[in-house]
Amino acid sequence: MGRVSTADREPRDGTFPNGMDYLSWGNGANTLLFIQGGPGSTVPHGVLRRMLRRQFDPFLQAGYSVWIVTRRRGMPPTHTVADMADDYARLIAEKFGGRADIVVAESFGGMIAQYLAARHPESFGHMAMVVTAAELSDWGKDVDSRMARAIADGDTDGAGTVFAEYLLPGRRMKWLRQLIGPVIRRRLLSGSEYPSQDVLTEVQGEVSFNSRGVLPLIRRPVLLICGGSDQFFPRDVAQETAGLIPDCTLIWYEGKGHVRAASSGRIAQDVLAFAGRG
Repeated sequence: MGRVSTADREPRDGTFPNGMDYLSWGNGANTLLFIQGGPGSTVPHGVLRRMLRRQFDPFLQAGYSVWIVTRRRGMPPTHTVADMADDYARLIAEKFGGRADIVVAESFGGMIAQYLAARHPESFGHMAMVVTAAELSDWGKDVDSRMARAIADGDTDGAGTVFAEYLLPGRRMKWLRQLIGPVIRRRLLSGSEYPSQDVLTEVQGEVSFNSRGVLPLIRRPVLLICGGSDQFFPRDVAQETAGLIPDCTLIWYEGKGHVRAASSGRIAQDVLAFAGRG
């Protein structure tokens, strides 16, 4: 791996003509498309941008340009997860020459990627799905629905408190979540734009999501990375998901919950190793 140049460190952001916002680093010949989690997607700022920049540094060193692309703005209320996958496929066709060398998709983004892999296998070289599975747990549906309602109501402190439940679940931690909720709001949600109707559209797609019928249609090799203690996507559902994809490599991050697995420094290493196999 080589060093990352000053030019590669400079972020570029903007909006594609179809209404999908982007943040990009690097000028490498190979392309990595990152589909972020949800509900709601935004170009990251502040501490979250710095965290992601460090997380993607190994890909920049390996010669990739990195593109974080949001869902398109103004989605119809009836827009499904499959429709969102079609949006990304059209973007890849129009803006990335028909193919992203690596797609890394996280959580809700991984739900979208399941349909992208099944419906548009020509759109990517390698696919890595991180902390996702065929269906969200009932607890996860409840938490994300409450966070989406808070965002839609403009209650960013409340959204921060619900976000804290990702890290500190359970009734006994409620007091601590309420204490750190405003801090999370300032660090992660302040200044971010989450169009309320789009957030609610994503929640609707998330709550009704069940990809078991489409997973056997995926014919390209897929890497699935899951946290061994993920409450959003329980171990048995993740194991079932891997079994339904004809060619799936499953890696467990034992002892890690949803957020800790998603932010692990191992991800880049595991994805690059998977992509380097052919």
